[in-house]
Amino acid sequence: MHERFFLLFAPQVTKFGSPSEIPARFIERNISIRGRVRSVTEGGLEVEHIPIYVPLVSPLLTKRQPVASLDVRLAGVELTPQGCDWLSECLRPPQMVWLRLISRQDQRLHCLVSVSRGSLFNTCVNEEVLRLGLGRTAPLQGLDPHSRLYLKLHRRLLKSELKAERKGEGLWKEDSLRERLTRALSDNTVVKAVKRVLKWMSRVKDR
Repeated sequence: MHERFFLLFAPQVTKFGSPSEIPARFIERNISIRGRVRSVTEGGLEVEHIPIYVPLVSPLLTKRQPVASLDVRLAGVELTPQGCDWLSECLRPPQMVWLRLISRQDQRLHCLVSVSRGSLFNTCVNEEVLRLGLGRTAPLQGLDPHSRLYLKLHRRLLKSELKAERKGEGLWKEDSLRERLTRALSDNTVVKAVKRVLKWMSRVKDR
């Protein structure tokens, strides 16, 4: 009886130290797991998994739980450098996050990352990054592009990206008229040729 009880709860209370330790059924069912942010990386987050606590069972597994963090990527999002900076500001250690498991590739987890905003609301970080123009939609790694889940998630993320584009947020921000004219003039071959002639004439005059 005790052995059956242990085996039933072991996956839920085991602390995962690497993506390979997560049961395949967790990924297939897109289970959400809880974690603590350890750091923000160029491609995403380093998150320490915090398992569910179950009396009697959790203490038995404490000694065998690893300390390593999970390499987490924002599923369907290509971060800009500004997006990484924003994550560093908003997800400072030891911020608690929820990871909805979407796929696993090599030693990386592609997830929908959520943070609690009060007792009733959760913010999806993937959508927020796109809504602020701090990233672009990208293929959902590890999913069949024709699957219902892929189409559902991609449509959801694309909707956030389109909001940023319409509002001119972040990377979608349009340059002012003055900036566009300045860039056009600097790229104009005639203007460049005139500048070269003027520089040559200036050097001849100095002689």
